[in-house]
Amino acid sequence: MNNENFIRRYVIIGERRLSNYWWATIILIGAIGFLLTGISSYVGTTNNVFLSESFISNTNISFFPQGLLMCFYGSLGLLLSFYWWFLIFWNVGGGFNEFNKKEGIIRIFRWGYPGKNRKIDLSYTLKDVESIRVELKEGFDSQRTIFMTLKGKREIPLTGIGQPLTIQEIEKQASELANFLQVSLEGL
Repeated sequence: MNNENFIRRYVIIGERRLSNYWWATIILIGAIGFLLTGISSYVGTTNNVFLSESFISNTNISFFPQGLLMCFYGSLGLLLSFYWWFLIFWNVGGGFNEFNKKEGIIRIFRWGYPGKNRKIDLSYTLKDVESIRVELKEGFDSQRTIFMTLKGKREIPLTGIGQPLTIQEIEKQASELANFLQVSLEGL
């Protein structure tokens, strides 16, 4: 028999999602625009340093208070964008869930923020698993989460935050996992 029947691994994407790349880029571009407009209003030039006058003109922007606020918002946007790019680079929240029948262990691994606790690596025995539970919260911010229930009623989320899965994908993944671990499936 091959390892496919004994080991099952689910990859958790973390911060390296397309939407995070998109928003970090948009915020960076907007912040640079705000900062350049504020700086050019301070210097006294009639148009932005890099943008042509046909696209945007800041002849009516005085440095105090509009230019100063634009510099402030641009600086905050740059900080937010850099923070977001660092999260993407570090892949915070990314990792995997590994279920190994051959060795009888479950390994949950996630990357965290830099520091001494950057690696979050949890291990449990298969005997400790009581059930797999699915929680569906519908509404504006719908949440669909798969939990692994351990002895002592401890629940560990197995799906990543901000990783929207359809109801069919959640049901399929939860039922496959419950069948693989030979435990009951709750919440469906």
